[in-house]
Amino acid sequence: MSRPTVLVLRALGLGDLLTAVPALRGLRSAYPDHRLVLAAPAPLRELAVLTAAVEDLLPSACLGPLRWRHAPPAVAVNLHGRGPQSIRVLRALLPTVLLTHAGPGESGPQWDGDLHEVHRWCRLLEYFGITADPSDLRLARPSTPSPAPGAVIVHPGCGFAARRWPVDRYAAVARRLVRAGRRVVVTGSADQRALATHLAAAADLPEDSVLAGRTTLSQLAALVADASLVVSGDTGIAHLATAYSTPSVVLFGPVSPRHWGPPPEHLHHVALWAGTTGDTFADQPDPGLLRITTAEVIAAAERLTAGALERLRAPPRSRRSRLASPAARARPPG
Repeated sequence: MSRPTVLVLRALGLGDLLTAVPALRGLRSAYPDHRLVLAAPAPLRELAVLTAAVEDLLPSACLGPLRWRHAPPAVAVNLHGRGPQSIRVLRALLPTVLLTHAGPGESGPQWDGDLHEVHRWCRLLEYFGITADPSDLRLARPSTPSPAPGAVIVHPGCGFAARRWPVDRYAAVARRLVRAGRRVVVTGSADQRALATHLAAAADLPEDSVLAGRTTLSQLAALVADASLVVSGDTGIAHLATAYSTPSVVLFGPVSPRHWGPPPEHLHHVALWAGTTGDTFADQPDPGLLRITTAEVIAAAERLTAGALERLRAPPRSRRSRLASPAARARPPG
């Protein structure tokens, strides 16, 4: 490569990429003459280019050695974690400069476990004098058409069982939305197709409503961009809804929306949370997540798909956030 390189490590999932968009754009602005390469899972290439910050993707699915075949990067940036593994992976490339959180032999900001994920990486860059706007979450719209423009998306899957609201409750939400005249489609990965098919059958949805395993990431992005509503757990598609300002109802547990939720000032996103946290890696749905009722989700979905949507999209009077939960109605700031 003739141009100096900024190599950014974030070898994680879809939601992780989307929460790092403001930091990636901050780096793009700080190093306009450098080539910005993202080390991340290969399937994310389709969306990485939509950030208008990333020029190339280095396939990296874990924290093993990076297959970097070029001169040492001028700047390596650790947007993956706090180390030490991620720091070692980047130090092995002999970068001229490494931007990371503080660690053995490394200067940087101390890790703060109570930050929203978006703000965490903006704060890291700001420590090194790089400005990043945490509200800069938008993605460019892909050129591919939506497979179901205007539909309501119901997405029952999550990467961990602790974050999966029961599929039969999602089906009840889907049935109610169909009765209200909405077209509903069910999304998910290929591994989640059986779950999506079960939901569709329980909700009496037609077979072609199941899009799980049938969309590329670009098609999924187009689907979300043109959807009327997204209903999901705390997973990647919820961050796509934020990226495209598509109204969403997002069910949280065991993690608080304060750490991973949509911007609280965006009133067309509703984060439902029971106010408790738990084990992210548990093999059963989080007890707090189970406290979120079908009636609450239906009420939020109907409100967002009703005629009041334009009013909800108006600028908020203040930045005080709201929490829609069984316990309270003021969501903590995210």
